Amino acid sequence: MMNATMKATAILVVLAVALTGCGSDDDAVSDTTAPQTAAATADESTAAATPAVAGTITVSAAASLTGVFTTLEEAFTAANPDATIDINFGSSGQLSTQIQSGAPADLAAFADEAPMAVLDKAGLLAGPAEIFARNQLVIVTKPGNPKGISSLADLATAGIISLCADTAPCGKFANQALASAAVSIPENSVTRGQDVKATLTAVAQGDAEAAIVYVTDAAASGDSVATVEIPEADNVVAKYPIAVLGSTQNIELAEAFMAFVLSDDGQAALGDAGFLSK
Repeated sequence: MMNATMKATAILVVLAVALTGCGSDDDAVSDTTAPQTAAATADESTAAATPAVAGTITVSAAASLTGVFTTLEEAFTAANPDATIDINFGSSGQLSTQIQSGAPADLAAFADEAPMAVLDKAGLLAGPAEIFARNQLVIVTKPGNPKGISSLADLATAGIISLCADTAPCGKFANQALASAAVSIPENSVTRGQDVKATLTAVAQGDAEAAIVYVTDAAASGDSVATVEIPEADNVVAKYPIAVLGSTQNIELAEAFMAFVLSDDGQAALGDAGFLSK
C-alpha cells in the first residue's frame, strides 16, 4: 500500500514529466509561455480545491508522547476541521498487546522498535514503520536533590527508586543503562510504574527519591523534580517508530496524520518538546 511519502514522490514524477513535455523547442518559447502559466494556475487552483481529510481515527501512542502528540493533534485538526484524532496513550508494550488482541486502532506510535516489530511480524501493519523521533534517559530526583544523587551508582543506596515496568520501553532502557554502569538496585528498594508518566509521578509526589525517565518527560515536569544527567557511555537512545495499521477504516486520514508527524512542522514540534531528530 502506498504511504504518504510514496504518494508525494509519484506526484512529483508526474509533474516533472508533464513540464518536460511542455518545453518543446527554443523558437516557440514566446508562444508557449502563456499556456504554461495558465496550466500552472490551474494546478494551483486544483490543489487549493482539494478537500481536507475527514473522519475519525484512533492513535495508540506511547505515554512519553502525551504532550507533543496533543499539540500535533490540535494543529492537525485545526487545518482539517472535519477530522477527529482520538489518542490512546500508554505503555508501548501494553498498547502493542492490546492491538494484537483486537483493540481498535488506526495508527501506532511507540517509544521502542520492538513492540512495533511484533505487530509487523504478525502482519498487522498496512505499510512499513518509520522512525519519527529519538529520546534519551535522565535521572530525576525530588526538588533540590536532597539525597545528593550525582550518578546511576548513587541509586543503589538512595532509598526508594522508581523505575518503569519491565514490559515498558522506559523500564527496558533503564535496565540497560544500569547494567552498562554495573549498578544493581535492591528489588525491595524499587517501585515500578506502568509507564513513564507514572514512574516520574512517584518522585514528583514524594513516594520515591529518584527515577529513571526520558529527558522529554523530565523537561515537561518543570520544577516538580530535579534532573541528573546520565553519561553518554551508559545512556540509551530510544527510537520512536510510527505506522498505519492494517485494520484502519480510514487509511487516508491515518496516512495524513502520520505524514504530518514526519513533516517539517511535526519535527519542529517534537524538537521543541526535547526529542532528538529522527
